[in-house]
Amino acid sequence: MIHYLTREQINDEKYNDCLSQSFQDRVYAHSWYLDCVCDHWSLLVLDDYRAVMPLPWKRKYGLKVISQPFFIQQLGLFSTTQIKEGDFLNFIKAIPKKFVKITLNCNSLNVFKKEEHTTKVNFTLSLSKDYKTLYSNYSKGRKHALGAGVKNNLKIETVEFSELLMLGKAYYKYTELKEKDFQKLSKLIRILKDKCELQILGVYDQEQLLGGSVFVVHSNRIIYLFSAMHPKGKKKQVPTILLDQIIKKFSGQEFILDFEGSMIPSIASFFKSFGAQKEAYFLLKKSFL
Repeated sequence: MIHYLTREQINDEKYNDCLSQSFQDRVYAHSWYLDCVCDHWSLLVLDDYRAVMPLPWKRKYGLKVISQPFFIQQLGLFSTTQIKEGDFLNFIKAIPKKFVKITLNCNSLNVFKKEEHTTKVNFTLSLSKDYKTLYSNYSKGRKHALGAGVKNNLKIETVEFSELLMLGKAYYKYTELKEKDFQKLSKLIRILKDKCELQILGVYDQEQLLGGSVFVVHSNRIIYLFSAMHPKGKKKQVPTILLDQIIKKFSGQEFILDFEGSMIPSIASFFKSFGAQKEAYFLLKKSFL
């Protein structure tokens, strides 16, 4: 039987164990991650944590709505056994009607009727092959960009996240993010340092920080969580250098590099140029108003 639990009723240990053992495990769904980025969240749970579906929610105009938080790409249903379309639909039906609207990205292993969802596109790259083989699958343009970037004799070093955030705020217009969201992100980075392996890399031209990225290593996925660039960084191929560095570092291991998108054609083309493959995931939208 599927039960609805408030945050206070959730057994964190059983919940996180279910996620870790699930076929669909994503770092975004773990309790400590949701606690950090969600206004509120509740849970649908099957039996004794055999399958779980976190429900992030907030109040909008006094009404409760399930809404995808910033810094989370995929949620949905997580199960320790294989699930069928009917199983997933049962969870959808179990969402309490007190939530008058649902806008939720489900993970790539959730399947349900086409009329129930909109397909979105992510890009991923298996790193199980050696670096030479992975590099051979770069596009001609990406190889050229990497070569040009290497010729600039730039340094790749670990960097403090606060420096990346300052760089991002200075040179990129985050149209949807407010200061409270940046505070949540900074808190999330501190927590991720304790819970996961975190790669925060910056690229320097002498003493100037040209750009950097945050990569989260969790389970078998390396998630490209955040990036910030100086205008000079883009011209000197810093994004290419950083992604190539991660591919090289983790090549020959059973990791998947998760680019976290994108539906924007130019960004999708950039990710694809590393030999990445499309991974569909799904946006569930319902309204009970």
